[in-house]
Amino acid sequence: MDEKIKRLAEIIDESSNIVFFGGAGVSTESGIPDFRSANGIYNLDLGREVSPEEMISHTFYMRHTEDFYEFYKDKLIYPDVEPNDCHKALAELEQEGKVKAIVTQNIDGLHQKAGSKVVWELHGSVLRNYCESCHAFYGVDKILESAGVPKCDKCGGRIKPDVVLYEEGLDSDVIDGAVQAIAASDTLIIGGTTLIVYPAAGLIHYFRGKNLVLINMSETSADSNADLVIHERIGEVFRQVMEARGKQI
Repeated sequence: MDEKIKRLAEIIDESSNIVFFGGAGVSTESGIPDFRSANGIYNLDLGREVSPEEMISHTFYMRHTEDFYEFYKDKLIYPDVEPNDCHKALAELEQEGKVKAIVTQNIDGLHQKAGSKVVWELHGSVLRNYCESCHAFYGVDKILESAGVPKCDKCGGRIKPDVVLYEEGLDSDVIDGAVQAIAASDTLIIGGTTLIVYPAAGLIHYFRGKNLVLINMSETSADSNADLVIHERIGEVFRQVMEARGKQI
């Protein structure tokens, strides 16, 4: 892996407009489970007739809101997790002026917690919630502290997470921002994603730059098109890369 680390460090040093496109594997080293691995959320035995995927669908939310929130609070909110070396390195690279944007499929807010400023959250964030009636905003604490279905303090309306559920469309402004960032970049680093979740994964096709880098534990559909592929833990990769560049995170 040493040669690949050295090469990635060189690519970063040579680049002036890096975009990072990340998925669930970015946050697993912080203690948040992914969705599709053997130990992922989608393979949990819930003792129910419905699957975890169905439980985070718009239909399930509308028809069984209390059950939705029981699952959501237990399996999708991790208030005590901290950014790992990948999050920290990307925030440092943004401060250096190297990373111009992060496009993430994650909903945990860890990139911002690490210090990143330009983050396009394709699937929303558990940290943002709003009343469906009066649109009052609430943080994640309101959800965690509520018994059953969270209700608005102002009007009594139902509070919904600002998270894209199955059957819901992505926010057009977020998509536009992500597409513009990827299209303008000279280096696209894809990390911690299997690239099978669409339409999010399709955004990488807007990349027209020089260096395409893939960092993931398993192979992806884009490996054959990449200039550099590293099948290692992403936090460890970024820690070593930053050390190779003389930086501590």
